[in-house]
Amino acid sequence: MKNILLTTLISLGYFGAQAQFAQKKEDDYYRIITIPIPENIKMEVGGLQALPDGRLAASTRRGEVWMISNPYLKGDGRPSFKRFASGLHEPLGLLYRGKDFLISQRGEVTRLVDTDNDGVADVYDSFAKWPLSGNYHQYSYGPVKLPNGEMLVTLNLDWVGRGASQSKWRGWMLKLGDDGKLTPFATGLRSPSAFGSYKGDIFYTENQGDWVGSGRMTHLEKGDFAGNPAGLRWSGEEGSPVKLKPEDIPDTGEPLYDVAKRTPGLKAPAIWFPHTIIGISTAGFVEDATNGAFGPFAGQMFVGDQGHSIISRVDLEKVNGVWQGTVFPFREGFMSGILRLEWGLDGSIFVGQTSRGWSATGKSEFGIQRLVWTGKMPFEMKTVRSMPDGFEITFTSPIDKKSAAEQDAYKLSSFTYKYHHTYGSPIVNTDEVPLKGIIVSEDGLKVRLVVDPAVLRKGYVHEIKADGVRSAEGSNLLHGNGYYTLNEIAAGTPANSSQFTTTVKAGMDHSVHTAPAPETNAAPTAKRTAEMPASWTNGPDQVIIIGTVPGLKFDVSEIQVKAGSRIKIVFNNNDDMLHNLVITKPGTVNAVGEAGLNLGLKGSEMHYVPNTPDVLFHSNIVEPEKSEALYFTAPKQTGTYQYVCTFPGHYSLMQGKLKVTK
Repeated sequence: MKNILLTTLISLGYFGAQAQFAQKKEDDYYRIITIPIPENIKMEVGGLQALPDGRLAASTRRGEVWMISNPYLKGDGRPSFKRFASGLHEPLGLLYRGKDFLISQRGEVTRLVDTDNDGVADVYDSFAKWPLSGNYHQYSYGPVKLPNGEMLVTLNLDWVGRGASQSKWRGWMLKLGDDGKLTPFATGLRSPSAFGSYKGDIFYTENQGDWVGSGRMTHLEKGDFAGNPAGLRWSGEEGSPVKLKPEDIPDTGEPLYDVAKRTPGLKAPAIWFPHTIIGISTAGFVEDATNGAFGPFAGQMFVGDQGHSIISRVDLEKVNGVWQGTVFPFREGFMSGILRLEWGLDGSIFVGQTSRGWSATGKSEFGIQRLVWTGKMPFEMKTVRSMPDGFEITFTSPIDKKSAAEQDAYKLSSFTYKYHHTYGSPIVNTDEVPLKGIIVSEDGLKVRLVVDPAVLRKGYVHEIKADGVRSAEGSNLLHGNGYYTLNEIAAGTPANSSQFTTTVKAGMDHSVHTAPAPETNAAPTAKRTAEMPASWTNGPDQVIIIGTVPGLKFDVSEIQVKAGSRIKIVFNNNDDMLHNLVITKPGTVNAVGEAGLNLGLKGSEMHYVPNTPDVLFHSNIVEPEKSEALYFTAPKQTGTYQYVCTFPGHYSLMQGKLKVTK
């Protein structure tokens, strides 16, 4: 899926003590139940299916399919496991069709049948095939069945220092017929591990990478191009509904929405998932059609994140025929990286997890857990709706009108990402969204935030913070922030100032304002020297080369230097993700890593290097297949210092020792 944004955070959760408090509160409303797995089974989940007879089918990246009886832990609470199939090539999907299963492998969809009813597949038929290049990054996903009975599969791009389509239809979504025929549907996909239907339309989620500034969810229609041009290599093939060519795609670094306005066929996302703020590697999603069995969010989506081991909540609306909406934090604390979500028969969500090679917040290599609503009503922002002059928030329960009318209760800002061939993007064009007025509804369930329509920017993420709002009983919001992707502004009549519960006076607004992010080659502090100092007439005393290896590791785990010597480190990022190299004082590496994680909207412009005296020297963020030199004079104090990558989620694994000796 995404060997691209691996992450492992601190053992207490990725927001430290604050996360412990949030997790405890989340557990009051949505409880995580772990399904015990025998020690001899490597349950690295690639696909999940809840079966009508109460069993749970799970495919694994180890090439097996398991049938789990009593996954709801009824009676004695013990599940049982039986291997149904084996010998498959990293299957990353599973579809039950009543009499058989369809399962993706690297090079085909395979049909599995148990003809003698002994609980073990004895037929492995090749149902649909596609060519392979042999590249390690050629993951294949699905099939997924749509409400109309059609099936979909998606094919991951190769990775050769950039996304590449080295064999036909890589980077595409394809329709899969009952006869095994594959029909190209859309392209521009990079790592499309999750896709399916919402309200009858097709969506897929994507991870940050080349041409992808941050995680996103895109509504796909036939012939759409989602942004990564590698798959356009095949747009001229027979049956292709996509007309764009690779040379049609500008590489200007402008926001994707702006490029899409003049590039017919390029589809802007319905939802941006702000990188490191709402996860880093979007994965499986499900639509809540439980009619209230899972709480107050019927009709919304729940989206897993493989890197941060969290589930977020997505509230979509269609404005002027275009999907857009808000992503909210929802539940953290899962045991491994979330790849698959599947509704259980009882309205709970099965959460299939794996982290091998795709390291995650959860420390376990794999796991299956259930997320169950306790029946208690969480106090949350339930929905956010676009208005002609701002946004209207609906809450899950009545609010305290006094706190909701306070202008200090809210902070609004907007930002976006660059659309370019570079891996990921910093947050750019950040600006305030000043409030003009607040309207609190009579029933205490809604708040309308009124702004000057001129400050609403299409294609931008609008951060909405409502931390100051209290419930009628006086409790805080469980999660006080949401991120609305504004593609279209709703029609209607702007609010009149006579309607305002609170009028925000000029100069009294408390919205966030930050300067635009600098270019990524800027040096945020004097602790970064990328060119040899002129005073080093004889050059450095020691040259050290440090690279990266898969699994969040430096290829050199320990280096030794003399106190006060002149050091040149060449940091080669030969990985397929972003990294930096930060040298810290002894014993401070985890604190520095956590501080980098908590930089929020400022993180990318600061290269995730926090402003702290515990940081001695550092590189900037280095893109895949790039390098940077770092010059410094070694500390005079002997001891064991540390070097670390502070890109969010990497620091708890990606560390090394710098021993300073006499």
